[in-house]
Amino acid sequence: MSHDRRESGFKRRTRVADARATLLDAVTPHDRTESVPVAAADGRVVAEPIDAPAPVPGYDRAAMDGYAVRASDTFGAGDRSPAVLAAKPVEADAVAPGEAARVHTGSAVPEGADAVAMIEHVEAVGDEIEVFDAVATGENVGEAGEDVADGQRLFEPGHVLRPSDLGLLRSVGLDRVPVREPPEVAVIPTGEELVEADPGPGEVIETNGLTVSRLVERWGGEARYRDVVTDDPDALREVIAADLDADVVVTTGGSSVGERDLLPEVVDDLGEVLVHGVALKPGHPVCLGRAEGTPVVSLPGYPVACIVNAAQFLRPATKRAGGTEAEPFPTRRATLGRKVASEPGVRTFARVTLSGQEGSDGSADEGDADALPTATPTRASGSGILSSVALADGWVVVPEPREGLDAGEAVDVELWEVTE
Repeated sequence: MSHDRRESGFKRRTRVADARATLLDAVTPHDRTESVPVAAADGRVVAEPIDAPAPVPGYDRAAMDGYAVRASDTFGAGDRSPAVLAAKPVEADAVAPGEAARVHTGSAVPEGADAVAMIEHVEAVGDEIEVFDAVATGENVGEAGEDVADGQRLFEPGHVLRPSDLGLLRSVGLDRVPVREPPEVAVIPTGEELVEADPGPGEVIETNGLTVSRLVERWGGEARYRDVVTDDPDALREVIAADLDADVVVTTGGSSVGERDLLPEVVDDLGEVLVHGVALKPGHPVCLGRAEGTPVVSLPGYPVACIVNAAQFLRPATKRAGGTEAEPFPTRRATLGRKVASEPGVRTFARVTLSGQEGSDGSADEGDADALPTATPTRASGSGILSSVALADGWVVVPEPREGLDAGEAVDVELWEVTE
């Protein structure tokens, strides 16, 4: 990095979408896989196509409590002229013409039967039953494979497994599932002022590395949370080089253009700086690069700027490294309680708290302003005020073309910290 660059600051800042696309072009999904128990696969990424090894159900089953019958034996049955059939033992293996067998919901339909007469339409009389309502072939019967067919494709590679998916996998008889290993992300906090505890004058307790490493875990990665590295180019170069076997390397602090902001120069020495300076607030001094093929994300040291940039750049990089893509954050519609100022051409993330009315499902009628919760921007807006994001419910994104948002405007609040 040139001396002129440090003196002049950022003359040009890359738009967020362009910076993200440039970074993602440098991320290659890893190909490491493992087989894990189905019960432990929640949130894991499917590595191979998964087909059903058996149908569900594996047999024709009763969909109602009642009697398994041959539908033809009930033809013409009614209240005044019921069909009279011989009653077989409960859940008999087979029924012959003129016979019926008691079945329960989910039990196998005996051989020879092709329908189930509902219990409320049947009356037992000694060793016989009277059926007062005719049934059609297949009525109240769930056919084998009705839920899942034998050999049916269940999941494609890249699918993120959910709890309901695990139930489906177990239902077809699978005990283990092939998944990608979590992407490994090396998290390296930097700064000579950082300490673990008991800060003295000019010292700060390290929080960025802790926050980012836990976000990485939440985003499906495995974090290597490293010790603090001081602002020394040789030390920084050495520790980053030692972690280039990770899928992504992320550093915190030292990403701007000051005398102690050494990370862009170190990354450039080890590889290539792709983007330095993004049109984003808070946190435009983010640096994105790669070293020996490994993407490197250098986040600003101010805590809020660090978190915003981690969400915008590290999250999608971590997801892609693990073989999937980052979905948009969940949002909640709200009415802005106070004006938000922003600079045209810069994407601004305003931290807000939510209060007021909403629907029972977390939604509200956009046409009824009184039904929407209120999104109130936090008073503390500095990028170094960690409490402004830790105590917020989410943030409102002001897009680049806008010059602020007005009080009373309906907005989408991104719930960026909701568990994925």
